[in-house]
Formats: sequence, C-alpha cells, structure tokens
Amino acid sequence: MPRDTLSRDHIVRTAVELLDEEGLDGLNMRALGKRLNSAATAVYWHVGSKENLIALAADRLWSDLPLPDPDEVGWRPAATATATAVHAMLTQHPWLVQAFGSYVLFGAGKARHDDHSLAVFEAAGFTGAAADRASAAVFTFVLGNALGVAAAASMASKMRRRWPRRWRRPARWPRSSPACGPGWRRRRPTTPPHRTTPSQPA
Repeated sequence: MPRDTLSRDHIVRTAVELLDEEGLDGLNMRALGKRLNSAATAVYWHVGSKENLIALAADRLWSDLPLPDPDEVGWRPAATATATAVHAMLTQHPWLVQAFGSYVLFGAGKARHDDHSLAVFEAAGFTGAAADRASAAVFTFVLGNALGVAAAASMASKMRRRWPRRWRRPARWPRSSPACGPGWRRRRPTTPPHRTTPSQPA
C-alpha cells in the first residue's frame, strides 16, 4: 500500500491486531508493513517509531473503554463497571500489561479514563489527594489481577514463535502442563529430587 493511501488510524488498528496475536515481542515494522501491504518506511513516516506506535495502540484501547456516568448510575456501580471494563481490556489485550512496565503510555484515551476515575471517587466523597489514592488503589488492584493472564499469554506467544509445529496440535499435550510437551507425565519422577525417603527404624 503506497504511503499516501495509508492512514495512522488504519496502521494503529492493524498494530493492535498484530499485538493481540503475537505480543510485544512479535511487533516489528516489517511484519506490520507486510500486513498493510506497505513498506516499513511508509509505516515509520506515519507513526515515527515503534515506541510511539505502541503508545498509540494502547491509547486506542483506552479510548474505546466504556465509562458510565456516576451521576446517572451512582458512584459504586460506576466504579465497579469501570474496574470490570479495565480488567477485560487488560486480559483481552495482555500485551498492554507488559507494555506498562516498558513504555510511557499516556494519551487522550488514558487521560479520559483517569479523569473519569477521579470523578467517580469524588462522587463517593473523596477529595484531593485521597481521591487520587483511591483511584490508583483500584487500578493497581485490577492491574495486578491481570498479570497472571498476561504472563501466560506472553509465554504462549513466545513458544508459538519458537516451536510453531509443536503448537499446531496442543490437544495432544497433557492438560496439567501443556508447555512440557508429549510424554511429560512419563518423565516426571515419582519422588521429587529434593526430598528423601525417611529411613525405617531398625
């Protein structure tokens, strides 16, 4: 696709799709350009850098987040619905959790959520710094609960890229440890090596 027919919005939407499928490690301009039928240089021209593209993709998700009005539904239902929506976003797009630790993610979409969260807790009676702390506490709790899902998704994405043929038929693997491959149950020792059987008295 020629550079003048690309748009930033199209690039960002395609980047979100690629990130959802391959994770942060799977995102590169060459792979994205291939999906867009365009040269990597044309993608750079629109978004500037990979770091900026990730920030744009993240903010796109924040912009789509539903935010109920606390004046209409009440502060408690608004807080619950917002926290639930954020958790769903983070678990549906697990690369976003990983990106929080590596990139500066702030834009109009994230600012919209932050302002709304403050309004919710101000409606609950918090003021000033207390409202900030309440908002941060809820977000940190939700983020922490999404970490496990994000870590599992990241590991699965890495293993798919490293061993693509093995990951074509995951149903053949033991349910308890799909990452260990066929035969894991047979190879597992019956007694862990760090334990010893107590000696019997004479």
